[in-house]
Amino acid sequence: MNVVITGANSSVGQAILRQGTGEAGLPMVFVAAVRSEQAARQLPPLPGQGSRVARISYDDPEGLRATFKGASAVLHLPGVLVERPGSSYERANVVTTRAVVEAARHAAVEKLVLVSAVGADEASANRYFRTKGEAEALVRASTLSYTVLRVPLVLGRGTRGAAALRRYLSRSKARLIGGGRNLHQPLDVEDLARAATLASQPHVAKDCTLNLVGPVSLPDREMVERAASLAGREIRISSIPKGLVRLALAIRQRIGKAGFSLDALEVITMDTKLDPMPAASELGIRLTGLDEMIKHSLETGEEK
Repeated sequence: MNVVITGANSSVGQAILRQGTGEAGLPMVFVAAVRSEQAARQLPPLPGQGSRVARISYDDPEGLRATFKGASAVLHLPGVLVERPGSSYERANVVTTRAVVEAARHAAVEKLVLVSAVGADEASANRYFRTKGEAEALVRASTLSYTVLRVPLVLGRGTRGAAALRRYLSRSKARLIGGGRNLHQPLDVEDLARAATLASQPHVAKDCTLNLVGPVSLPDREMVERAASLAGREIRISSIPKGLVRLALAIRQRIGKAGFSLDALEVITMDTKLDPMPAASELGIRLTGLDEMIKHSLETGEEK
């Protein structure tokens, strides 16, 4: 199998490359597709003979088609939670997915795997969730065989969730929005990597949209307290009123400042409590336990 990974320098892309064929147990050649030399330097050693790095641009249809030529599967890993100039939700999720779908169809790719988000809905008023839903709709309408993996907060090596946990533990007091009462159901990045690799096979979770979540749903504050306990630290939790954060962000957006937004606030404070078994069973994976993924997260590593 020849598998192309877009966004290969992300935490998920790097986890896929570190695992190589992993549980799939198939001979695979990986094409790690990135958009810059800086991104290419972030990649781990490529697994297997014949794997290579490819520079791509989503504004270059011919280049994408050439990269996808001969690929049996494309793993598309779009994602940006905090918008920056030139990196909007629409561009990160919809524009890139449209370009990938068109190139994959032209190259006769057998399977397209999209990593999306729990809560994705093209009718949502939240732009993050809406554009995730629009990306999913493009994949489902593509005529390609596909698997959509909707994921929650991702923890583990190199993730933003892990970086946030380490920041909280760097002080004796952690201030959480709304006191950290919102429910998280974190997923280990290594589990996501295994799931995406397995889903690249033609008949695994074919034409399915799966909520791939971790085994435990718990309040944000309990997750921080659990991390502190595992690290042998004492920590006090205090609350930042969510209404006050919303007001500050509304003012920030009104004066045209980019960065953390009301949409992003809604994403990180959304409650997630889903049955983890349907997706895990469909993909044939064992989910990493919460304590283990927290330990992975507390190891040093740059966030992606």
